[in-house]
Amino acid sequence: MVRKALKLASWTSVALAASGIYLYSNKYLDPNDFGAVRVGRAVATTAVISYDYLTSLKSVPYGSEEYLQLRSKVHLRSARRLCELCCANRGTFIKVGQHLGALDYLLPEEYTSTLKVLHSQAPQSSMQEVRQVIREDLGKEIHDLFQSFDDTPLGTASLAQVHKAVLHDGRTVAVKVQHPKVRAQSSKDILLMEVLVLAVKQLFPEFEFMWLVDEAKKNLPLELDFLKEGRNAEKVSQMLKHFDFLKISRHLGKIYSEMIFVNGFVHCDPHPGNVLVRKQPGTGKAEIVLLDHGLYQVLTEEFRLNYCHLWQSLIWTDMKRVKEYSQRLGAGDLYPLFACMLTARSWDSVNRGISQAPVTATEDLEIRNNAGNYLPQISQLLNHVPRQMLLILKTNDLLRGIEAALGTRASASSFLNMSRCCVRALAEHKKKNTCSFFRRTQISFSEAFNLWQINLHELILCVKGLKLADRVLALLCWLFPAAL
Repeated sequence: MVRKALKLASWTSVALAASGIYLYSNKYLDPNDFGAVRVGRAVATTAVISYDYLTSLKSVPYGSEEYLQLRSKVHLRSARRLCELCCANRGTFIKVGQHLGALDYLLPEEYTSTLKVLHSQAPQSSMQEVRQVIREDLGKEIHDLFQSFDDTPLGTASLAQVHKAVLHDGRTVAVKVQHPKVRAQSSKDILLMEVLVLAVKQLFPEFEFMWLVDEAKKNLPLELDFLKEGRNAEKVSQMLKHFDFLKISRHLGKIYSEMIFVNGFVHCDPHPGNVLVRKQPGTGKAEIVLLDHGLYQVLTEEFRLNYCHLWQSLIWTDMKRVKEYSQRLGAGDLYPLFACMLTARSWDSVNRGISQAPVTATEDLEIRNNAGNYLPQISQLLNHVPRQMLLILKTNDLLRGIEAALGTRASASSFLNMSRCCVRALAEHKKKNTCSFFRRTQISFSEAFNLWQINLHELILCVKGLKLADRVLALLCWLFPAAL
């Protein structure tokens, strides 16, 4: 009996080993996909990062120059370890890492600059895996569905990759294929992150990052639903069909102001890989192309209107209403920090008026440094604001990144475009809630007057920026002394 058992065990071991080698060579099996490997790697990385923070800063006086320098080094070491973990575990981990890397003015720069590389380090599925996914989802082989299908993907992301193909009727299409293991692993990965975040909170009670887990738990299923992504693309195409653009940065802000303040339906992943500029085939004019419609935020009317009022107050420096609407949005006594997070401007600039002057390099550096100094308070705020606000903050920072790359960061014009959308949105809400023709007419006149004021303010700012501004103003003063 013993001999038979040993023989059976030997043959079983040989069969398992051979199957393992075969599957691994055919890329069906990857050690990175084993639950124990993924969990162990995540637990070990979290433990090392926590130990580094606990021990490295222990003997240094808090707030001293030495403490700040040492903390920056710990931030950088920890960010690199976190980045390595995301690259190794892939899928959900890369997606969450990309989210963190987008929070430029909310997290320490060491983290955001390190994690930004995750936008270009996504895993690539083999053609064998692509065929398998298409076969399972559509019930047909690639040659049944397409006249031709490029083996090399045009682009690869954390959850999927895109291939160029031609349909049998001759149309050229982009085919987005989900990575085969992502859906199965995502729920387990989120549960693992939740456990690790709770464990870290026991060691560092002031750092509350459960908002990150909550966002991943809510948004990942949406991004994995490609039918919903298709419907989102159709909806936003219809919603923004009236825009015809010649330049990108200023009008990209127009698009997002329209989505946030007027429609309450917001594309929440505008990183550089998802925003393209191309020439229109017929006219040669430049146009903006938005890609990846998996992640949208639908804003409630209450949130949208409060957000409109808050931005109006920030733009026109009405600090009493800034406080009121910040608190309505969950900021509490931390409303000054909340205003700085929204605008990515210093509190001094907020008080002076964010539309008066663009951000300077000194102010930008101050804001980035404060992200590290106020990290516990930022974490507290992110846990208390409405969940809708989290993706809006991420979207704001991604847009600022594009503006910074194009050299148009925080121009007065972008804020005034936002103000126009706020005026229109609030007027539309008031008209919708009244049956009186007289009242609707009154609201329309008020809307037109407010928009005229914004145009006049923009003209004055433009004139001030010209070299001949002083001469023009002097001439106006001479011609109309009483008016000026």
